[in-house]
Amino acid sequence: MLKDMNITEKILADHAGLERVLPGELINVKVDITLANDITGPVAIQEFKKIGIDKVFDSERTVFVSDHFVPNKDIKSAENAKLVRNFAKKQNLKHFYDVGRMGIEHTLLPDSGIVVPGDLVIGADSHTCTYGALGAFSTGVGSTDLACAMASGETWFKVPESIKVIFKGKLNRWVSGKDLILYLIGDIGVDGALYKSLEFTGEVIKNLSMDERFTMCNMAIEAGAKNGIIAPDKITEEYLKNRCLRPYKFYKSDDNAEYSKEIEYDVSKIEPTVAFPHLPENTKPISQVGNIKLDQAIIGSCTNGRLSDLKITAEILKNRKVHPDIRLIVIPGTQEIYLEAIKHGYIQTIVEAGGAVSTPTCGPCLGGHMGVLANGERAISTTNRNFVGRMGAKDSEIYLASPAIAAASAVLGKIASPDEL
Repeated sequence: MLKDMNITEKILADHAGLERVLPGELINVKVDITLANDITGPVAIQEFKKIGIDKVFDSERTVFVSDHFVPNKDIKSAENAKLVRNFAKKQNLKHFYDVGRMGIEHTLLPDSGIVVPGDLVIGADSHTCTYGALGAFSTGVGSTDLACAMASGETWFKVPESIKVIFKGKLNRWVSGKDLILYLIGDIGVDGALYKSLEFTGEVIKNLSMDERFTMCNMAIEAGAKNGIIAPDKITEEYLKNRCLRPYKFYKSDDNAEYSKEIEYDVSKIEPTVAFPHLPENTKPISQVGNIKLDQAIIGSCTNGRLSDLKITAEILKNRKVHPDIRLIVIPGTQEIYLEAIKHGYIQTIVEAGGAVSTPTCGPCLGGHMGVLANGERAISTTNRNFVGRMGAKDSEIYLASPAIAAASAVLGKIASPDEL
């Protein structure tokens, strides 16, 4: 393989069977994993049937996770889940996850070893870009495109230009991967990386945990990016131990790789960050938030429902009580995370503090269930989007933040830092 390519270009070139690719080039690629859920899956299944092919390209690489409206909240969601369930059974899919076994898809797939470094993954869900934290090229597509890939094992892309984002310096207290990605989105805007690859680098990224890397890549789409990606390293390798179901390959960018843009941040200047309604780019540092009273706090989702998120939540809630005006809802990302959180005592701490704990589900993130907002209500949430009506009523407000900020806010009844406790 020729030099001077970045990590995204290398993965795309390999999956296209080419020595090199260039930004703007249209390529046909083989996919390693296709993914759908209980909302996008039924549409993909209907389109798949129109193609006239009886079998998916690979029953071990076609993945369905029922996680958005599950356990089912109404008849429509139950019918959708049933359709997906029946298709998975007919196709003899190895990786179909339903109630009691499922988790939030973008937490479940890497934790289960279904997605591995070097993969090319497409999912009918915009936050499929999460897997870039492993050093995979992963991106969201429409249900029709997914159906074609389910049938053929192939899809096409325009090779994206890449933006290199370098994080330097020492993190301030309570600043996490969630704060870094919110700060970036606040700086460049929700279309600042439109159809580009966001490659996160620098000494700060090298020291981030896998959980925080997943959070950052998860929200690359909120800047309009085609994918977010981090070169795998020793931290990645440790995470992969006894986990991967297939062989994997570590890619990294060449020293002389070209980027359309390079952005550098000194993280010592970054505070815990909050995104105000109604866009993820509408950010403010915690010191400038002011007195904003809340009705609800959500800790969970494919962005921040991992074990370390529950750990910091429990540490902040320990020997404290949720404010009487606040409904705190905590949602573990998978059943395994739920069990680990029980074993470590995090769940008991959360419940004793007055929080409610849910089975794994996307739930309130998309206004599904388990925490829908009424008119005029305000929520602080560790989810990824705060659009108008995203979590329920159109006249409600969502403030995006890290688990540390959300937990402290749940105790104080207003948006606050743990330093205020």
